[in-house]
Amino acid sequence: MNEQPAVCRIHVEALAPAFQPQAEHWAQRLDLPLQVDDGEFALQVGEQGLQLQQLGPDAPGPVRVDFVEGGAAHRRLYGGGSGQMIAKAVGVAQGVRPRVLDATAGLGKDAFVLASLGCEMSLIERQPLIGALLEDGLARAAEDFDVAPIVARMRLLKGNSIEVMRNWQGEPPQVIYLDPMFPHREKTALVKKEMRLFRPLVGDDLDAPALLAAALALATHRVVVKRPRKAPCIEGPKPSHGLEGKSSRYDIYPKKALKA
Repeated sequence: MNEQPAVCRIHVEALAPAFQPQAEHWAQRLDLPLQVDDGEFALQVGEQGLQLQQLGPDAPGPVRVDFVEGGAAHRRLYGGGSGQMIAKAVGVAQGVRPRVLDATAGLGKDAFVLASLGCEMSLIERQPLIGALLEDGLARAAEDFDVAPIVARMRLLKGNSIEVMRNWQGEPPQVIYLDPMFPHREKTALVKKEMRLFRPLVGDDLDAPALLAAALALATHRVVVKRPRKAPCIEGPKPSHGLEGKSSRYDIYPKKALKA
């Protein structure tokens, strides 16, 4: 299992009275209390949907899933299309749009890029709070004229990724994509707001070898693992090759060739 962080005090709150019924809905679904006085995190419901806010004087701003505007929109319009490294890593090519399982979906950014290129995506996120943000973001995106056809190719699954892969039902994915949380020990390193927020909730994926093994057993064509550029490979079979960028790389474990 992933390294379990200390139990955090989390509550659900409405940012306006009109959103109180939705706050109560999410509190019930996630088995969380409504507003408390000494919370460390607040799952907030408001005009922009669901967002997660760390509390305290030095906390970063809220995190939400937004596939319509901001970074997702910019990358969809100007991100380089099938020339992007992640697209090459999973095998997107002329006439080839593989079925991909993103087994560590997080906020769905990488899955959205692949879906925008035409890949049929399944997503698994095992942390319930992050899964809730992702579910909310997909629902809001489905109401947007331009983005709805993209998120229609994104299917959100629930549960532990390893268990879901071991007990997979139906046609298996051609490609499985993994981006496990990497143990960062540098106390002074500036990391993305999302990672600063998620690490206390998620911990490190110390079960990455089991994740890789389950992926290799299920994928029909290849497994792709995203890693920090200088990080070691996941323990287990070695990748045949990789694609390296400025800050990260993609380790590729091929099983058979993807064809049009």
